[in-house]
Formats: sequence, structure tokens, C-alpha cells
Amino acid sequence: MAHSEHSTVYVALYFVSSVFYRCNVEASVSGGSSVFSHLQPYDFLYYSGVRAYYGEEWGKAAELLEKSIATKESLLRVRRQCHDECVAAGTDASGKLDSVEGSIWDLLVLDWIQKKAECLRFCMGRFVSPTGLLPVSTDIEYEFDTRNPYNFLQVTYYKLEKVQKAASAAHTYFVANPSHLEMRNNIEKYRRMDGVTEGDFQDREIENEKHWVLYDAALQHEASSEWLQAAEKWKACVNETLRQTEECRVQCDVAPQPLPEDRGVDSVDGVYEKVAALSLSLLSCRQSCITQVATRPGRISAQEDFLPTQLEHLHIAQFKAGDINGAVESLRSFLLFYPSDEDSLDNLQFYYETVGGDVETQLIQPSPEISTYISRSLQEKELLYFGVENLSFSFVDPDLWTPEDVVPESLRENWKSEKEKINEKIKEGEQKEEVDDSGFYAGGPVPQVGVTISMDDEALNGTNRVVLDGVMTEKECDRILQLAAVAASLGDGYQGRRSPHTPHETLEGLTVLKAVKLAQDGLVNQSDARLLHELGERVRGLLHSYFRSPSGLFISFTHLVCRSAITGDQEGRLDLSHPVHVDNCLLEPETNQCWKESPAFIHRDLSAILYLNDDFSGGELFFTKRDAKTVTAQVRPSCGRLVGFSSGPVNPHGVAAVTGGRRCALALWFTKEKLYRDMEREEAEALWAADGQSVVKKDDEEKESNANLGRNARSHSSKERSRSRDRVTGAKDEL
Repeated sequence: MAHSEHSTVYVALYFVSSVFYRCNVEASVSGGSSVFSHLQPYDFLYYSGVRAYYGEEWGKAAELLEKSIATKESLLRVRRQCHDECVAAGTDASGKLDSVEGSIWDLLVLDWIQKKAECLRFCMGRFVSPTGLLPVSTDIEYEFDTRNPYNFLQVTYYKLEKVQKAASAAHTYFVANPSHLEMRNNIEKYRRMDGVTEGDFQDREIENEKHWVLYDAALQHEASSEWLQAAEKWKACVNETLRQTEECRVQCDVAPQPLPEDRGVDSVDGVYEKVAALSLSLLSCRQSCITQVATRPGRISAQEDFLPTQLEHLHIAQFKAGDINGAVESLRSFLLFYPSDEDSLDNLQFYYETVGGDVETQLIQPSPEISTYISRSLQEKELLYFGVENLSFSFVDPDLWTPEDVVPESLRENWKSEKEKINEKIKEGEQKEEVDDSGFYAGGPVPQVGVTISMDDEALNGTNRVVLDGVMTEKECDRILQLAAVAASLGDGYQGRRSPHTPHETLEGLTVLKAVKLAQDGLVNQSDARLLHELGERVRGLLHSYFRSPSGLFISFTHLVCRSAITGDQEGRLDLSHPVHVDNCLLEPETNQCWKESPAFIHRDLSAILYLNDDFSGGELFFTKRDAKTVTAQVRPSCGRLVGFSSGPVNPHGVAAVTGGRRCALALWFTKEKLYRDMEREEAEALWAADGQSVVKKDDEEKESNANLGRNARSHSSKERSRSRDRVTGAKDEL
């Protein structure tokens, strides 16, 4: 290009027409009038629908919520249409940029930008009201990203007795929120309702997920060695991924972008600097589309190397299906991402040899679509890294394949370091099954006479797992079972839900504090309530010793739980009594990751189940690998049997369906942090103390508590204690 000194500004300015468009839109909002036939702001419609929902105006709520969803979809279509109409605007000016000099160059650039901005402003104004053109808040974006409108619609349609529509809304929400237990239960209920068929469970957002549907179908064909069908699905998946990415990028081009001050960009006082900063915001949005498209609905993280991975699968499937030329094109496309990958180069040579050195095969080029994708992405990355180096712009590269020479030398060392960390994290995803950083070390002594080790790490095929027998006597089991029969409440600890995990079972719960209060009212035996409390101390002492806890171990929560199979509702069950999960992080089986973030109980360090009976069918505890599918060990409950294990990602576990009878167990969790101790237990102990009754505790607990406080050097104010009570008792879990 002539005028290389303008090159950065020239490329950056190409993306700034949307900025001029935004300024024109905001000006029109202050001076224009809304046309009723134009699209209204979908955030206003949504808020109005939610208000109607809470006012129990079900018909109005359904109408407004549906209109908010439809309006958002229409807005996206209008943006696409206007982008396509205006893509050629200013072509006559932009075509002269390489052949002019000085101020004429600047004037042509401004003419080009202005023409495109005017085209977009006029086009959008034909379809969207002025207020509808304004950006929505991040809260609204989150609501729609998590599909919360369908959550409201599910209840609304149920109230209106439109169960088919309710089932569709429930399914659409559940696809993006697969851990939402209540919605899963609702779906099971809809399945049993008259008039509801399997065809009613339609994902209304499927248009944005076609690439994932194709991805899963391709994997299924591969597993069955149906290579021709697999190749067809992988090819379609690649094309759909490219299409979805392009759709996302178009929205970045037309939708308003954050101003530089919103992104924390420094030194943007000059005109060119501000223009470049605004352009960087747009480019960053475009690059983020890679992550957005590679993230499954309801998942936290994107699948790394999503497009290269598809190409890798595609060339193998094509080769096995006999399409050598197709395999060569796909493999050469993959090599655009990783040109020095030795295995791929070997495969390419093998393909050439397979066709006997055919010249035409060797001349096959990569897919034009992939070549364009790579070229465009690299140009954007160069500009973004320029902004990082010179404008303090913040950019997180979504790709692992970015070549080193795209990154400025001043940033290269940090870039290499970050890239290496990501690669190590991916490798650890496969190896972490054997790693436990909990600080526990199984194999310590068992300090209670009559308690035996039935299964250890080796027998349980894992790390920091143990099964101890003889922890309770038959008489003690009977006493606690009787206590549960008298005092346990349906859904206790689960917002009153009688079936929080599966509609085929009911669940009852009882806490120590509730048992103590019932005993004070004379409704249960005082000795049984005290035994329930003492069992927690007994288990704590056993596991603290066996797992050689290096610091104090505090009871975080105790929950007596009984689950009963619903008679006549067990035929053909394929679900679990409790799905596979990890106790202190959010398990993501697809990526082998476990995220320590809300709503996980991240303070839990050690988990335990003390079983009370075995006169039921099913209900076995089982451990899996992080894929949540590969079972590594199984434990059958019986009176006095204790299962203990570290609460982290090395121990995913679930409970098999209880298909007959009633399964009761005492679930306990322990923490090393005194801040997260079970405040309900202390409240129960205070009630006993007020009645003049002493509470027997292990002698070493106070010593360990003091040692733990010394190690953490943390100030526990009354405010912090109040917050910790909410965290510990505000939500429950069980095993």
C-alpha cells in the first residue's frame, strides 16, 4: 500500500463507520419521534413482562415476554440486513486510497466512513425506533444469554394451562442450564401430563446451536465407524461454525461499541488515538466471536481450538470414507492453523503416497473459506496487539494457534508464558484425575475400637477415598432411623421441594438444630437429638485422623437425609437419584474442568456419608472420572458404613436411583476454615447450654482451632460471621 505511515489508521478507520453511526443514532434519539410500527426496545418489553409476571397477570406476561424475544431476534436480523445493504457504501472513495496523497487521502477516508455510517443510520431507522437503537444493559444481555425469559415463560404458560408451550419453554431454558434441578423436575412432570408429547420438547434457540447439533451427530457416526456420514456431518459442522462466527461478527459491526473510557484505555485525547481505540473495541468484539461460538449453551468455558479440531476430525473421516482429495484439502486447511505440526505433515505425505503421487492431488489447496478466515483473523490480531503495545489496550487472544511473529517483541515473552500456562492447563485436564491438592493424605490411624477399613484408595481406584465399617451400632442406626421417621420434613433444606433431584423419589431432611428444637418441645427424644450431634464429632475425629489433616478440621454442615422411591413410578428409570457432581466446584465434564465459583460450596474440603440402613433397592454411591461417565468405584450402603473423601475434583460422585424402599444417611462436610464452620451446630449447643446441659467435644478440636487461626491470621468480625452464616445455611447439598 502507498502511504505506509497511514496503514494502521487506514485499516482501523475501516471499522469506525459504526462509531459515526452510533453518534447519529444517539442524536436522532434526542430529536426524533418513535414510529409505532418500528421495533421497540426489547429490554423495556422484557422488564414489562417480568412486572406482569410478578403481578400474576399471566396473559399479559406471556404476551410481553414473547414479544421481547421476538423483538430481539428481529433486531439481529435487521442489523444483518443493513450490514449487507451498506457493505458497498463508499466503495468509490475507498478504491482511490492507494493512489492519492496528503490531505486528499484524509478526505477520501472521511468520505468513505461518512457514506457507510449514513447508510447504516438510514437503514436501521427504517425498521427500529430511536430508543430501540440504544444499547441494552449488561444485566439484560446476561438475562437473555442465560435464557431467563424462558424460565418466566415456563411458569406463565403453566399457569395459563398451555402445557405444550410450557414444556417447550422449560426445555429451551434447561438446554442452557443443565444443572438447574428444579427445571429438570418440571420437565419430567410435563412428560407425564396429558396432551404433552416428545415433540413438544423443542429448543426454541436451536438456530444458534446448529453447529453443536452437527458436532454431536458427527461424533456419534465416528463412534459407529460410519465414516461417510461422519465426513458429511463434520463438513456441515465446519461450514455452520464459520457461518455462526460471521453472524456474530456482523452484530459487532452494526451494534454500538463501548467508548474508550468504558474500556479503560489510556491516552485517547487525540483524534487518531480515539479513532484507533474505538476500532480496537470493535476488533476485540469480532475476535470474541471465536470464544462465543465455541461455547456450548450452559457451559462456562469455550472448547479450545474448536475449528481446527473439526478439521482434524474431518480429514480423518474423509480419508476413511475414501475421499482422498477431500482429506487433503481439509488437512491442508488444518495446517494453516498449525503449519509445523509433525503428525499432520506425516499424514499429508501418507495421503499423497496413497494416491501414488498423483500431481492433481498434490496441487489441492486449502479451503478458500478457511484461508480467508485465517488471513482476516491475523490482520485483526496484528492491530489488536499494536493497541496492547502502544495504547494500553487490553486484549485476550482467544486462539492457541496465533503465530509468534504476530505478537510484538516487547510483548512476546509474556505472551509465550501465558500460552504455555494454557497448554499446561489443557494437558492437566487429562492428568488431574491423579492429582489432589487438598492437603489430605489417606492412610492415617483409625482411633476408634471396632472400626475397620473396608476399602482404601487402591480398592476404590482413586485418591483420598476410604470406606470404614463399624462406625455405628445397629441400635444407634435404629435410633436415628426412628428420629428421621418422626422428625424429617419433605424437602428440608431444598426450599421445601419434595423431589429436588428426581421426580421419581421424595426426599426428607433433618438438621441438628431442628432436632434440638423438636426435643425441647418434647416431640422427639433428647438423647436421639444429642446422638445426631455426637455422630458428627465421631466422624470428624475418624476422618481427621485417617486423612492426616495438617490443620484444624471443622464441621461445615450436617444433614440427615432420607430418599424414598415413589411406588408405581420406577419402571424404565434411566436417571440418577443424585447426578454426578463435585462438592466444592462446578464440574464441566466436556472439558474435564471443575470451576471453583458460585454456586459451588468452595469452602468444603472433606466429604462424608454415614449410612443407616440397607433395606432398599438401588441407591449405591459411585465415583467417576471427570467425564462424569466412567465409573471408577461403587459402594453399597449398610448400617454404620462411613464413606469419606476429599471434596475436590478428584472425586466426582453420584447416587444410583433408589428404585424401592427408603435410603437414609447422614451427610457431612468439613472445612479447614473456621470462618465456614456450621453455625447451626453452635446454636444447638447454645440451646443445650442454656438448659444447663453440657456438650461433649473432642479434646483436640480447640487445639486444632487455635492452630488454624494462627496459620490463617484472619480477622473474623461480627459482620463476616453474619455473612458466613448465610453462606453455610442458605443452601444445602447432600450425597
